[in-house]
Amino acid sequence: MAGTLFDKLWDEHLVEPQSDGTDLVYIDRIFLHERTGSIALASLEAERREVFCPEQVFCCMDHIVDTFPGRGDETTMPSGRDFIVATRHATQEAGITLFDLGDPRQGIVHVVSPEQGIVQPGLTLVCPDSHTCTQGAFGALAWGIGSSEAEHALVTKTLRVRRPKTMRVVFSGELSPGVSAKDMILHLIGHYGAGGGSGYAVEFAGAAVKALGIEARMTLCNMAVEFSAFTGLIAPDDEAINYLRDRPFAPKGKAWEQAKEYWRSLKSDAEASFDREIHVDAGQIEPSVTWGTSPEHAVPISGAVPIIDAEDMPGLERARRYMDLEPGQRLRDLPIEAAFIGSCTNARLSDLRVAARVLQGRKVVEGLRAICVPGSMQVRAAAEAEGLDEIFRDAGFEWRESGCSMCFFAGGEHFGYEQRVISTTNRNFESRQGPRTRTHLASPATVAASAITGRITDPRDFL
Repeated sequence: MAGTLFDKLWDEHLVEPQSDGTDLVYIDRIFLHERTGSIALASLEAERREVFCPEQVFCCMDHIVDTFPGRGDETTMPSGRDFIVATRHATQEAGITLFDLGDPRQGIVHVVSPEQGIVQPGLTLVCPDSHTCTQGAFGALAWGIGSSEAEHALVTKTLRVRRPKTMRVVFSGELSPGVSAKDMILHLIGHYGAGGGSGYAVEFAGAAVKALGIEARMTLCNMAVEFSAFTGLIAPDDEAINYLRDRPFAPKGKAWEQAKEYWRSLKSDAEASFDREIHVDAGQIEPSVTWGTSPEHAVPISGAVPIIDAEDMPGLERARRYMDLEPGQRLRDLPIEAAFIGSCTNARLSDLRVAARVLQGRKVVEGLRAICVPGSMQVRAAAEAEGLDEIFRDAGFEWRESGCSMCFFAGGEHFGYEQRVISTTNRNFESRQGPRTRTHLASPATVAASAITGRITDPRDFL
């Protein structure tokens, strides 16, 4: 019987259907981070439970660490140092691989996992972080879980999960110059809503997806959760397989050859039936930017704040007021006060390269704060080897060490009260990047172009 890629992965990992309608699913690999993973490990220690297969569990210091050069264990996050120290102790006791501060492999979990070859096609991978779906770009079944679920997975290597329906989103045609994977996913969410993928595992397909590099595919899958999908995934091809070659945790020798053969078989059958399909003409996508407080408030950069009926759509009216915008107001040339390039969405080497292309030989407008936080220390080192750091610094950007940084505000470092920020991150809800900070989501090229002009700017003007 013909099946989708998701169906094949799910069925391969199905341990036993449960009486309540859920399935018991086998979990291959688990990733933790210091903000929630430390809580799960502490709970297990208190209950005197042991981690089963600690060699398949990994942990990153990323969420609440400072990204200032020369950082140590101290952090601006309240009680942050306690989390860091507790995680270091708990992972050592459990025998878990930790990518600690000072480790050249340290970085954001969803950047580190592919870099190290931990995620691989066909595996199930979970992490107590909603953007774990990023790793579906490799044809893995990866999704975010809670701390209590993490405890269960750590001890039993299984989770009880309700099987989602399947959706295929086909991006046909070819992207126009200056348009990126970030624009693709913002376009999708803007047209079909932040709840458009609710209850589905979404497979991204089509000529425009196949033409993307693996890092761009990660961006696409990263924001599947902003579409409310259970996960996002892309069938593995040579682009994905070649990326994993010689990675530290990837198979070696004969095992590599066997793995490649298996990985190439992982795809939806031609006759496979999806519960829903969406088709998008990639050639019609423009650089996109959000105007409101949800990724679904995305419009082409030439677009405007919608004119709405405040009584019928109070949520949109609240977003408009929070963002201090007028109905019909154009977004292009809207003044900004800060620019941020970072996060698990857009802080990989290819992201920094395209931003550097825009910034080279130019300066950030006076008075605007601009920050670049590479997604991992390996990304940072590779960027410095290419001289990208000098381009960012010369332009007026702060050049940081790796971490989640100002992707989210939880009491630590943040942008200013009601500051208007253009950001490569994935979420823009109220106060996401600071107290009443107003965030506009966009691609690295758009953020770089906007930093130069001090206004939301079409990157195609510079590319």
